[in-house]
Amino acid sequence: MWHNRYVTYQPRDGSYLYRWLLLVFLFVLGFSFSACSASNEGSSQEAESETSSTEVETTSTPEQIEVEVVYEKEPVLPITIVDHLGNESVIDSIERIIPLDGSVAEVVFALDLGENVVATDLSATWPPEADALPEIGYQRSLAAETIATFTPTILIGTEIAGPPQAIEDLRKLGYPVVIVPNEATPEGPGEKIRAVAAALGVPNRGEILASDLDQQIKELSKSSSVDQKPVVAALYIRGQGTQLVLGKNSATYWLIEGAGGRNVADILDIDDYVPITAESLLVASPDAIVVPSAGLESVGGIEGLLEVGSISQTPAGLNRAIFAYDDQLLLGNGPRIGSLLQRLVNDLQSVQIARGE
Repeated sequence: MWHNRYVTYQPRDGSYLYRWLLLVFLFVLGFSFSACSASNEGSSQEAESETSSTEVETTSTPEQIEVEVVYEKEPVLPITIVDHLGNESVIDSIERIIPLDGSVAEVVFALDLGENVVATDLSATWPPEADALPEIGYQRSLAAETIATFTPTILIGTEIAGPPQAIEDLRKLGYPVVIVPNEATPEGPGEKIRAVAAALGVPNRGEILASDLDQQIKELSKSSSVDQKPVVAALYIRGQGTQLVLGKNSATYWLIEGAGGRNVADILDIDDYVPITAESLLVASPDAIVVPSAGLESVGGIEGLLEVGSISQTPAGLNRAIFAYDDQLLLGNGPRIGSLLQRLVNDLQSVQIARGE
């Protein structure tokens, strides 16, 4: 019978048993390989997942938290201030402010503290409310006795304020004197505003005003190649007695550069100022001239200025490309400097258009 034969059959050489064991071994080996593959695949996916998670964390940018600057309704006093020259003052009150120069007066009014100003110097011509106040003299030639009659609670000026003995006398009388920076750079106006605001206990007001001005200057500043820049001379005129070319240390220097001009101060290598000479202006050959309004008036307007040195023979004189700006606006590096830079950009563009550029 087939059943009996199948049961009782015994191979003589053991080959059947060998093949059976081989099949079992291959089956077990295949199962193990599959399990390992699955395990490796799972580990790979898990590792890939971890790597992906890590990459997200390292490439993601944390949120930038903007701190809101809150405008102070009232000054925060008393405060201790270390000024630009390293002098320490305690400010208890700002009820009677005396700015020692026009640009500082303009900042105080821009900070909405003009009602506290009791007197200004001769250079304070803006705003009109500052110009209308009693005067203490000129910023470079102050007298402690005159200033003391106004019983100020704080005096604020730049390094121009003097003479030094008058400033020292005011300190000896017990008046807080704060000297703020007045750098002739694009950052200078903002630094001055922040320093004045800090001394008056309203740093946030200063930060708001200065930040807006910094942004305005940045947006207006132009860059172009030297060949495309119109050459500009900044002059300081006071009648026939004072006729100067302003140099690299002047407040006008960075303005001309910012407006896209090339300053005569670079061509003639002037740091501070030099008298106007026919030879120097002919060498520099300016395409445009910038001058304070009062200075232009002191020589009889444009016609009078054309008679100074060799101005009439320069491209600026031949084309009457002479631009006059309010003295305090041009030389003060104050809070209106953004509007001046815009005007200067427009004026220099008109010169380039006239040259056919």
